[in-house]
Amino acid sequence: MLRLILFLIINFGALGIGGLLLGNPATNEWYQSLNKAPWTPPGWVFGAAWSTIMLCFSVFMWKASGVVSVQTYPMLYVMFGLQFVLNVVWNPVFFRWHMMGSGLVIIIALTALVGWFVWWGLKSMGLWGALILPYFIWLLIATSLNGYAYFNNP
Repeated sequence: MLRLILFLIINFGALGIGGLLLGNPATNEWYQSLNKAPWTPPGWVFGAAWSTIMLCFSVFMWKASGVVSVQTYPMLYVMFGLQFVLNVVWNPVFFRWHMMGSGLVIIIALTALVGWFVWWGLKSMGLWGALILPYFIWLLIATSLNGYAYFNNP
């Protein structure tokens, strides 16, 4: 249970740090002026989606940490740390520094990395591995939104 609490703190901490680094995109004049994809969801969906994703990802990592330890499979924990960094750094790159191309590269890398978690989780944990699917699906959507913004704005 302590591991679950730790993963909840880390994952929701990533959301908090990312939120601090991006500011409020709903009031961000630059973001509001972008030509956004027609499938861009309303603002409240982002908060609900990320809360659900981090809850599922925390349970996934809790279960995964019961399957393999840092000593037996350090790659899982390296990938976890890398996804944390990519997830947090995308926010200021895209929203604060308006670097949509760099943001697109970061989010593609994050999506590929979470795809690895899907592959590993389903292979190693069976149905518990499906807990990572909301994260992967949301990143596919977010990548398409970032890509649309990149290719359809000056």
